[in-house]
Parts: sequence; C-alpha cells; structure tokens
Amino acid sequence: MPDGADRPGPDMLGHSLSGRVAVVAGATRGIGLAVTYALAGAGVSVVVNGRDPGAVEETVTEIRGGGGYAIGVVGSAGDDGVAQQMVDTALREFGALDIAINCAGIAEPTGSTVLSITPDEFREQVDAHLMSAFHLTQAAGRVFVEQESGSIVLTGSAASLGMFGGSGYPAAKGGVNALALAAGADLADHGVRVNVVMPGAKSRLSSGDDYVAHIEGLHRRGILDDLTRDAALAPAPPEYVAALYVFLASDAASQLSGQIFTAAGGFIGRYEPQQPTFIAYRDHNDTGPYTLTELSELLA
Repeated sequence: MPDGADRPGPDMLGHSLSGRVAVVAGATRGIGLAVTYALAGAGVSVVVNGRDPGAVEETVTEIRGGGGYAIGVVGSAGDDGVAQQMVDTALREFGALDIAINCAGIAEPTGSTVLSITPDEFREQVDAHLMSAFHLTQAAGRVFVEQESGSIVLTGSAASLGMFGGSGYPAAKGGVNALALAAGADLADHGVRVNVVMPGAKSRLSSGDDYVAHIEGLHRRGILDDLTRDAALAPAPPEYVAALYVFLASDAASQLSGQIFTAAGGFIGRYEPQQPTFIAYRDHNDTGPYTLTELSELLA
C-alpha cells in the first residue's frame, strides 16, 4: 500500500461492513483508490475496476498482500457490459453483492468551454461520468432489488454548479445528481439506498500546472472567491473523503438515501433539495398567460 495511505481499521470505518462485498468503478487512482483501500481495511471483499490493467493488478495485489480479498475487472465502467461484468464477478467469486460505488471519471480537455469542446469530447465526458453511474446503478440495482438491500454511492462534483468552468464535465456530473435522486426514489421501497458524494481531494484531476492555471483564471474572472480558490489549490488527500463513502455504504447510514453530500478535508456538507422560490401565481382557468410586460415587472 502506498506510503501515507495506511488502511483504516474497522474501529474507524467498520459499521457492520466486515464480510460484505463491494464493486468499485474507478478504483485504482485518487479518490477511488482511497475508497477501495478503506473498504478492504473494513473487511469488505472488493471487485476492483479500472481501465489500466497494470493499475488494477497492483491494487488487487496490494489488498491481498494486506490480508484482504480482491479481484480485478479491467475496462471503462462507461462502456456497455463492464459494470455487469463487475457485478457478475462479485457474485461468482464472493457469492454476494452489498455495495456499489462509482468513482470513475476523466478530466475535461484543458481550457475546454462550451464553445470549444467537440461533440466527441462532450460524449466522452458523459460516458465516463454519467453512463458509468447509470451502468453501475442498473447492474447492481437489479441485484439489490432482488435481495431487498444494498447501497449505491455515486460521485458528483461541485463543477455541476457551474463554478469551475468547462461544459461536458459539469453537465455529466449534474446528470449524476439527477440520476441518484430519481434512482433513490425508484428503489426506496426495495430497501436500496442511493447517495452522492461531491468530493474535494487531491488527485490527478486536481493537480498540475494546467489545473492551477485554470483555477487562477476562474478567480481572476470573479467566478471563484478567495476561499474557494485557496481550497481548490490546496486540497486534502483523498483519504479524508473516503471515509464518507464507506460510511454511506454501511448500515450506520441505513436511513440516508437520495442525499447529495459534499466533503473536502475536514468539511462535510449536505445539499438541501432544490425548491423554487415563489415569485407569482394566478389561476390559468380564468386568466391569460403573463404578458412580456408583466414578466419584466416580476423578474427583471
């Protein structure tokens, strides 16, 4: 296991997780790797997924070397069939499935905006983030509904709020939030929980000269305030957010579903459900549509 990534013990993260089985998409780097090690340290058997065969093998070897149980599935979780292969592998090799976590993702092209991103690049973002979440939620959800239990944790991003620029990445992450809310409502009667973590942590997506230049540029334009800029440039290690994923996977979070959380370093937050702010109302049965003048008075 890498230096500085000591495996948390069950006393910190267990919450009845020992003996459970998890599939983790995007498990070999950054936040996904920290989540995978935390699960293994809590006694969970893990199906490790990633696109790089060498990274998958290294992660599996590390977990097994520490006395844990792991097996790898190579491929992009955004591709058809890969998530199903992960689920099938868990059932075949470990005889169960209790937890599904999606940490798969890629960075948007450097300097990308809605004006410059190509349709293929945009689709690549949707596939990597939203389609991976869909495939995993569907494949694991079918098992969880059958057994009347299971926890799904998806990875969103504060970029979905429009504050970090880009286009394909924030659009796909916004879709993840919507998917989780809809799936959480759909599956609630079957004892299946679906939650989102919008993490802030140091990873390959939040480091390097291009990333720093991007954040500084957003700050100069007034899109990011000083506090957000400083936090984005000095994110905590991914172990700090991994604990929230593991908690949401555990029985200790049995009452939590359809929730969107954010975590970065020592900060934890929860987004309240979106509700419209009242502006005006009139009965359409006895009044006509609003005129442009009326709308201007109400909204301008």
